[in-house]
Amino acid sequence: MNKIPMTPTGFAALEAELKELKDIERPAIIEAIAEARELGDLKENAEYHSARERQGFIEGRITEIESMIAVAEVIDPKKLSGDTIKFGATVELEDEETEQVKKYMIVGSEESDVSKGLIAFDSPVARAIIGKSVGDFVEVQTPKGIASYEVLKVSFN
Repeated sequence: MNKIPMTPTGFAALEAELKELKDIERPAIIEAIAEARELGDLKENAEYHSARERQGFIEGRITEIESMIAVAEVIDPKKLSGDTIKFGATVELEDEETEQVKKYMIVGSEESDVSKGLIAFDSPVARAIIGKSVGDFVEVQTPKGIASYEVLKVSFN
């Protein structure tokens, strides 16, 4: 099975979510189902059906997180170095059209959040810049068309 790269922060977040689901959410939903059963006829018991639906979501998410953790390859950006963009790099890009500078960190898919400057390693922007160095120009196909960027800075922190 292929390993999925992720930062220590992303891995810790998954572990924390898993712990929350197993230690807090799962017992709470089991209790809610038991309480709903006590109310009588299960066919017309909205609380019971809602709790069972929530239980299905929780169990599915637990399975999903356990699978991701099992195949995770934790890569600490602080232990990386070099001038070439790769997973874990923090990159500053200048949009050639607007001259706006954008700062991104390349992270795992599960931990990406563009609003926080975290882009997935398999996103169009990351795929275009991986392997590039300071001074290189890249073109990225975006929903608005082709965007051109210059790599201004590459760091690992």
